[in-house]
Amino acid sequence: MKLRGQNDRSDSRRVLKPRESPTVMQPNPSEGGVHAGNGLSLNLPAELLIGAPAATNAAAASSNDSSEVRVTMTGSSGESNGGASSRRSRVNSHSHTHSHSHSHSRAQLHSSSEPDLDPPDSDGDSGEPSGSLTELRCLFRWIQKSLPFLVILCAKLVIQHALGLAVGVGLLTTFLYVNKNIQTQVFLQDRHSKLQCIWLLLFLTSSTLLLYYTFLSETLYNSLIFLNPTIEPLGFWEILWAVGVTNFVIKFLFMGMKCLILLVPSSLATYRNQGRWLMVTEELGQVYQATAPFPLWFRYLVTYQESDGAPGLTLGVLLALLYLILKLLGLYNQWTSFLKTVRIFLAGKHTGSAATRAQCSEAGDVCPICQGEYREPRVLICQHVFCDECIALWFNRERSCPLCRTVITDKVYKWRDGATSPHLQIY
Repeated sequence: MKLRGQNDRSDSRRVLKPRESPTVMQPNPSEGGVHAGNGLSLNLPAELLIGAPAATNAAAASSNDSSEVRVTMTGSSGESNGGASSRRSRVNSHSHTHSHSHSHSRAQLHSSSEPDLDPPDSDGDSGEPSGSLTELRCLFRWIQKSLPFLVILCAKLVIQHALGLAVGVGLLTTFLYVNKNIQTQVFLQDRHSKLQCIWLLLFLTSSTLLLYYTFLSETLYNSLIFLNPTIEPLGFWEILWAVGVTNFVIKFLFMGMKCLILLVPSSLATYRNQGRWLMVTEELGQVYQATAPFPLWFRYLVTYQESDGAPGLTLGVLLALLYLILKLLGLYNQWTSFLKTVRIFLAGKHTGSAATRAQCSEAGDVCPICQGEYREPRVLICQHVFCDECIALWFNRERSCPLCRTVITDKVYKWRDGATSPHLQIY
C-alpha cells in the first residue's frame, strides 16, 4: 500500500509538472507503442485526455494532426512489478470503460436509425396476408348485408314449394322409421312381433296410396312401369321431384316385401333362409331403383324448344345417347352384383362346421351371442362354438370371430339383417 501511494504521488507530480521530464507526454505517431528506456508507454486516444489537468490539455492540443498521444510513465528502479501492473490495470479499465461507452452510444444511434428502414420491408412482406384478410372482411360484410334478403328469398321458396318439401320430409321420415323397425324385428329372430310387421306393412301401403291420390292428376305411378307421368311443364325441378318420389315408393314396395318375409312361419323358413331372402330382395330392389329413372331423364334430354331448331334437337339426342351409355354401364355393374347374390342364395353355405356334443360341453353349452342353449351349433376355425343363426347374423356385418377376432371370411354378406339402402337413386 505504501508503494502504491508513492507511485500515485509520483504520477500526480509528473502530470502537474510535465516539463520536468522530457519524456512525459510526447506526440509520436510514427512509433506507436514503443517503450523508451525503463518506462511504460501506452497509446491512448486523444479523447481520454479530456478530463486531465489544463497542462495536459494544452500538450494534447498542440498536436492536432495526430490521432494518438503517447503517454510515457517512468519509474525508479526500486518500483516493483506490482505497482506497474496496478497502474496498467487502471489505465486499461479506464480505456475499456470509455470504449464501452462509445460502443454503447454507437449502438443506440444504430438502433434509432433502424426503425426508419424496417417498416418498408415489413410492409412488403405482409402485403399479401393483409390483402387476403381485406377480401375476407369484404366478403363477410357482403354476406352480413345480404343476409336479410337471403332469408326473404328462402322464405319465398319454401312457401312456393311448401307442398313438395312437405312430401319429401314425410317420405324420408317414413323410410327411416320403417327401416329401423324391420332391422329390429330381424334381430329378434323367433321373438319378433308379427303384429308389428303387419303394422309396418299397412303403414307403408297407406303412405304410398295417399301420395299417389294426392298427385293423381300427374300420374306419378306411371314411373313404376317405365312410362312418363303427365307433368307439365317438364322442367328440371319437376323431373327431379318425380324421380325422388318414385325412388322412395320403390323402397317402400320392397320394404313391404321384407315384412311379408318376416310374417312367414319359422317352421317354413328358418332364420338363415329368411336372411338369404332378405338379401336377394334388397339386391333386386336396387336394380329396380337404378332402372326406373331412365325414361324420365331420357325424355327430358331429348325434349327441345321449337325455337332451338335442328341444333337443339341434335344436341338433345347426343346428350340422351351419352346418358344411355353411362346408364347401361351402371346397370351392368348392378346386375353383376345381383347375380353374385343369387349364387350365394342358391348355394346356401353355412359358416363353419357342425359342432359335436363334446365341443359344446367344452364351450359351456351356452352360446356367447344369445346366452341361450345351442341351436344347430357351428364351430369356427378358431374352435369357438355359436348358434348357426346367431353367427350368421354376426357375419352380416363382420368378418371376424366375435370372441378372438380371428378373420373367418373374406367378404361380408350385406342386407341379411333386413336393412334397406338409404342411397337416393336420382339419375
